[in-house]
Amino acid sequence: MVYVFLADGFEEIEAVAPIDILRRAGLDVVTVKAGKGEKTAVGAHGIEIAADMHEDEIDAADSGNLEMVVLPGGGTGVDNLHGSKRVKEIIARCAEAKIRIGAICAAPSILARMGLLKNIRAVSYPAFRHYLVRGGAVLEQTSGVVTDGIFTTAAAAGASVEFGLELAGLLKGGAEARKIGEQILFY
Repeated sequence: MVYVFLADGFEEIEAVAPIDILRRAGLDVVTVKAGKGEKTAVGAHGIEIAADMHEDEIDAADSGNLEMVVLPGGGTGVDNLHGSKRVKEIIARCAEAKIRIGAICAAPSILARMGLLKNIRAVSYPAFRHYLVRGGAVLEQTSGVVTDGIFTTAAAAGASVEFGLELAGLLKGGAEARKIGEQILFY
């Protein structure tokens, strides 16, 4: 199972492209609304997405099936994700259990502020790279998507499809990711 956290202000393409690609790969993707309110998250550009569940509904038993957590960017969305105690608990649990974590655009800053990117190659949106540097990450400035250990980070909305394909490849293999990339005419 893959959790994709959605908080009000998330960058829509950075959430929807990976969700779509991971589902095309046959993965069980569960969208999780983070923060206050109902299960509907409103993106940075006003697109509303009804999440499958609210963060309060996550059962500790479900975590045994968890293969990955995905954190979309968007400045306000990332502030809201970072403000969620539950989201940070799950990220910490994943890091401890060596469960993969994907973060795009501003979202790698959450991982850096939690102290998880020390000596890890990572990338983020330029305005958030100072968090990575302060957190001890090895900043990759020329890559759109970087995987180092359990962490996959991506630079921005323009890398959303590449990010989704990388995540799919990590969980389902490179051949499956390549097949999806060819189907959507990415390659």
